[in-house]
Amino acid sequence: MTSPFILGIAAAVLAAVAWSLSFIVPFVIGRYSLFDFALVEFVFSGILAMGLLWRHADAVRELRRGDWVAAGSLGLIGYFGYFLAVMGAAVYAGPVIAPAFLGLVPVVLAVAGNLRERTVAWRRLILPLTLASAGLLLVNGSGLLRPVGMRAPSPSVGIALALLAVALWTLFGLFNQSALAQRPRMDAGVWTGLIVIGAAAAMLMFVPVGMSLGLFKIPRLGLAWRDAAPLLSWGAGLAVFANIGGAMAWTFASQRLPVALSAQLISVEPAAATILGLLVHHRWPAPAEVAGMALLLSGVLIAIRIFTRRTSPDAEFAVA
Repeated sequence: MTSPFILGIAAAVLAAVAWSLSFIVPFVIGRYSLFDFALVEFVFSGILAMGLLWRHADAVRELRRGDWVAAGSLGLIGYFGYFLAVMGAAVYAGPVIAPAFLGLVPVVLAVAGNLRERTVAWRRLILPLTLASAGLLLVNGSGLLRPVGMRAPSPSVGIALALLAVALWTLFGLFNQSALAQRPRMDAGVWTGLIVIGAAAAMLMFVPVGMSLGLFKIPRLGLAWRDAAPLLSWGAGLAVFANIGGAMAWTFASQRLPVALSAQLISVEPAAATILGLLVHHRWPAPAEVAGMALLLSGVLIAIRIFTRRTSPDAEFAVA
């Protein structure tokens, strides 16, 4: 296994764990809404992103308009658009069904990535994809069999939004790697800054719409430290570790790994989110959750083995 591959795998796992922190946000921000949190997080992220670009001022001067447009579009699709789709899915389908469908992201991205860039023979992906799919179903979908305390307002709309979120993240994964392949010398920090600024700009443009729909509680609750300390501290923390740190790690990984492998590694995110959720709720995992995480980890390890095993191209694609 080469050093770039090892570093890419470590970066992808780090990004997945960093992004999983977002799943515990509803339990720590008090009376504020998730849209309040997103606004705070994106504002902090935008400020940090501008700092990144200022630090790499020489590289920024060499950017072309196409670089700004490509990265900004990725921020719009993979951060802001994905966030709205996920939040809408949770509102309309409830807190259990939506995450179950979002578990499709690693599988769909792996299939789409291997369709676009044939990295390994399909027969070799059957086992890890099957294990990962079964694990994700057990981790994210076990709650489907348990009654939810409140009937979801419109499950069909929520499921449609969840599937939209899957599509948006798949597009982000594919387009991000394609854009980086066209820019082999792009600095990970600069690219991250451009993406995050695009997402932050989209969030600020959404604020008037969100205000008119009553999605934000900040105007009513204010931002006094006594009440908003969890909102502001978690918003700043996730801006650093999830938005900036996670995006930078994922950019670093995307420059070194094929999409089909990075997609398998992103499946670490729901498993890490499950562990964090268990800690927040102060309970041990259910048998289905333990089995799901074991299957998920097995699928990821097998995928890593497949992609790092040294075989000749002829042997790799001998059987499709």
